[in-house]
Amino acid sequence: MPGITREEVAHLARLARLELTADELDHFAGQLDDIIGAVARVADVATADVAPTSHPLPLTNVTRPDEVRTSLTPQQALGGAPAEQQQRFKVPRILGEE
Repeated sequence: MPGITREEVAHLARLARLELTADELDHFAGQLDDIIGAVARVADVATADVAPTSHPLPLTNVTRPDEVRTSLTPQQALGGAPAEQQQRFKVPRILGEE
């Protein structure tokens, strides 16, 4: 597999709106070539007898079921609040707006 060229790195930099120096283009070309080589080696490891997975453990719907339960009343929820207004927590103004 031919290495990634400096022109390809420059093109990617333009797409990402990055300004790169000549030294950076050379440096990143080498790094990107190493990364692409490492990713290509993954194809050599994958075998046909291994099923594709999204998780190493067989999990199905690990969330708890939705159940309607009683919750706090407004009075209970606001019972420990330092200030309350119209059944809501009243907090100090921080932006000086109305």
